[in-house]
Amino acid sequence: MDVPELLESASLLVPEDTATENDITVRDIWDYLVHDEWEIALGLLEELGDARSLPLTFWEKLAEAAEQLRMERSAAWCHWRCSEIRNGVIRADLTLRAAVEARRTTPIHSGVLRPMWDIGHLSPTGGRSVSIAALWVENVPILEPGGRATVRLVPLTPAHWMHVQAGQQITMHEDRTVAGTAVILEVHPAATAMSTR
Repeated sequence: MDVPELLESASLLVPEDTATENDITVRDIWDYLVHDEWEIALGLLEELGDARSLPLTFWEKLAEAAEQLRMERSAAWCHWRCSEIRNGVIRADLTLRAAVEARRTTPIHSGVLRPMWDIGHLSPTGGRSVSIAALWVENVPILEPGGRATVRLVPLTPAHWMHVQAGQQITMHEDRTVAGTAVILEVHPAATAMSTR
């Protein structure tokens, strides 16, 4: 499919009563599509998708359109949202340790890092057991050492994270030392896990 077809197809998956914070609806997006303003339409469709839970197909179509438009950040975000639907997502308030206190001296870029997390599991020998989750920093492109931001975590093995709940504190590791501390804000299981409950 070409970009207009992908965007039109994605827009058909959005319920008509869905609106962005600025009251943009799918009808408004059709105006942009008619005038070949695909980048604007893509951005607004992403906003609509963030306002409401939409199916995996919606995000796959947006990801393909973003790739064809060479909009790397949008493509990365849409692929990320696909991962959230497949594996679930945990939102958390993360504080990184300062560069003088930890191994990390460079900023974290969204979607690139897959750190280990101590979420309370023990190994068979009684030691700490960690689980892996990819990390996306909300609202900013990077998180500096010593910085604090809301992050989204996509578990590599969702079953390991089933016990995690809002208010729980977890620690981030890139080696044996603590790289950061996070407090869980929200937990959303994978779409497939929700449908089997």
